[in-house]
Amino acid sequence: MVKLSILFTLFTGISLESIMKGKKAVIITGIGIMIMGMIFHLQGQSIVGPETSFMYSNPHWVTYGIQIAVAGGIILIIGIGLNFIKKS
Repeated sequence: MVKLSILFTLFTGISLESIMKGKKAVIITGIGIMIMGMIFHLQGQSIVGPETSFMYSNPHWVTYGIQIAVAGGIILIIGIGLNFIKKS
């Protein structure tokens, strides 16, 4: 933990301990982004949302939604990883 903290501080200028204080916020943010990505994906497939939306039945938003959900998943995994680093 100490070696990782020193390397992280050297490369980013931010202490790892200060980032770990916000690990719940990172997890909640990741979950929220994943949910939004799934909603955008479903709107692009014409499953959810009003028909007047620019996202409704738009094939671009099918892929955008998947990309946003994957980004949220990565953020969620980082938050969970910070949680495990803190415990060890």
